[in-house]
Amino acid sequence: MRSLGRRPADRCRAVPKERVQRSLARGGLGSRRACEELIKEGRVAVNGRPAELGDKVDPSADIITVDGDRVAADPEMRYFLLNKPGGVITTMADPQGRTDITGFLPAGARVFPVGRLDQDSEGLLILTNDGELANRLTHPRYGVEKEYLAEVDGTPTPKLLSRLKAGVELGDGPAKVLGVRVASRSGERAALRVVMGEGRKREVRRLLEAVGLPVVRLVRLRQGPLRLQGLGPGEVRPLTPKEVRELYLAAGL
Repeated sequence: MRSLGRRPADRCRAVPKERVQRSLARGGLGSRRACEELIKEGRVAVNGRPAELGDKVDPSADIITVDGDRVAADPEMRYFLLNKPGGVITTMADPQGRTDITGFLPAGARVFPVGRLDQDSEGLLILTNDGELANRLTHPRYGVEKEYLAEVDGTPTPKLLSRLKAGVELGDGPAKVLGVRVASRSGERAALRVVMGEGRKREVRRLLEAVGLPVVRLVRLRQGPLRLQGLGPGEVRPLTPKEVRELYLAAGL
């Protein structure tokens, strides 16, 4: 995966320092007054040392924590949520001239996708320039869940669902779901809610096909605490500070 971290030149940029409470407020911890109370209560630390009112920080370099949890306070970081339509390539540019995701982003947004959805798949896609968070959200070690709605051909019997939970051998190793349930049935098709703990290439499609349930349509509904609700296909919005903080917590940052 392409590194999303800052380039060396970015790390050397001059960033004005600001009061800790301002950085906390940007990180979604509440109003500046509320953040001042957190500092007074001794719940805030900067680079491992207790913060005091009047302290200033470089939010692009200093590590700020509240009750031991890191706060995403760097003003240079960008976080977006895109509802990727089907038929779109999850890249910032495609040498074959296929439709990529750049046309759905605000002008000048220098971000990269967190993981991938294959061309035919749809749904939730996080885009950011926060390399550390992106790595945590995609690496299987951290177990950040991804939930999908999979429309399949066939009948998902209890035996097949049990096989998905127990594990199936694929070409690149064993795979299994963390959870699966039938959401609806219609004739010879069904819709499944599938929860995964990793995201290998086309893993959900390959896993379901291996048990005789080929996927007709696949939509990612959730990644960690972040849900797709409220966005139509092709729509994008910035994440709120609260959502970014929740992603940090889910990723163990």
